Amino acid sequence: MDEEQKPLSEREMEVIRLVAEGATNRQIARQLVISVNTVKIHLRNIFEKLNVQSRTEAALYAIREGWVAVAPSTVEEEAAEAVEEEPVERISLAKRITFVAAALLVLVIAFFPQTGGTAPPSKVSNDFTHRPPARGQSAVRFEASRWVSKAQMPTPRERLAVVTHGDKIYAIAGDTPSGVTGVVEIYDPGDKSWQVGAPKLTPASNVAAAVVDGLIYVPGGYTAAGEVVTTMEVYDPAHDTWDTRAPLPAPLCAYAIAAVDGKLFVFGGWDGNSYVASVYEYDPQEDVWTAKTAMSTARGFTAAGVVEGKIYVVGGYDGTTEFALCEEYDPAKDDGTRVPWTIKAPMSVGRGGLGVAVVGNNLYAVGGGWQSYLVYNERYNPGTNTWANFETPITAEWRNLGVAATEEKIYAIGGYSGEYLSDNQEYQALFHLYLPTAP
Repeated sequence: MDEEQKPLSEREMEVIRLVAEGATNRQIARQLVISVNTVKIHLRNIFEKLNVQSRTEAALYAIREGWVAVAPSTVEEEAAEAVEEEPVERISLAKRITFVAAALLVLVIAFFPQTGGTAPPSKVSNDFTHRPPARGQSAVRFEASRWVSKAQMPTPRERLAVVTHGDKIYAIAGDTPSGVTGVVEIYDPGDKSWQVGAPKLTPASNVAAAVVDGLIYVPGGYTAAGEVVTTMEVYDPAHDTWDTRAPLPAPLCAYAIAAVDGKLFVFGGWDGNSYVASVYEYDPQEDVWTAKTAMSTARGFTAAGVVEGKIYVVGGYDGTTEFALCEEYDPAKDDGTRVPWTIKAPMSVGRGGLGVAVVGNNLYAVGGGWQSYLVYNERYNPGTNTWANFETPITAEWRNLGVAATEEKIYAIGGYSGEYLSDNQEYQALFHLYLPTAP
């Protein structure tokens, strides 16, 4: 990024470079000959300008943009020295080493984008099946104040369908280290435990799910044989049984799905030959599929969320490009006489294989990182058509996870980040404040 394009002042750039090197506020003040309080003011301004919430996010942002270079010897230097600091600002050796390892990963990705080397990107037979470890290491995790790790999902997997029904969260099918599965595991946030449900009739990966009238609908998918199917399978949580409905008009996997006014809408995906821009509406009462107005761009690995009757289709990947797109679809306008699609403000970075959840009237986009290096998640406010960053517990890549929400919380489950994940991460999106009433 050119100097004039940087949102930070020259002094702020000096501060963030020192932050990236692991310096404390007192060390920064000493080196720049300013007060500790002035350092804190600069950091506050940096956080606001970059729309981040922590020193780690700010430093990783600067590294990703190429503002900061981290020398390979830094790890050895950090391990060999113990610097005397104020206790309140001490950064543990473990955290420094973890941070520098993440920074070095950024440099590898930046300078060896699609080549071999000591840490090559994932090698896959195609976009729809499991892969060997991408980085030869486990997921890069950071402490995040509003994310809490809950009981792990029993079966580590990615490319699964995750959906909320009642007071429980259902994790359905997906891709495991052993291959494609139809397993159904049910998380109860109340007692923080997992139960096993009846398995999906057709094991499949690259699926998503939506709820209509108490039933969970899972169309299409990618089978263990490498086939994309038209099958529509429906799970009844009340009876723990599966059934089938009218098949999709065409084979489809890696799509996005949402439910509005008792109908399902399926967006994009892969049909076995190419990424598509198709939109299909399903009416459960009539058991009929109808083709609707297509998206502007063919892509899969998108995600969708509903706010006030409108569906927001976000991100995606088409085998070449990781998209930052955000498009609004209004089902009420898709009558052949009006344009149902509106392009909205894009995310700050492309996200393929992300998950989306809605809490209140905000849309939360979690994960992605097919090509880009992610250091935060993003929240969309349809009322103002703006995006804001919020913290992430897993950095770099966090692809093909499942995301669902309760009234106040978001659950990000499974996915892939150098390994198949069993993570069950809970994010407190809303807080209720109870005020005592006057007697």
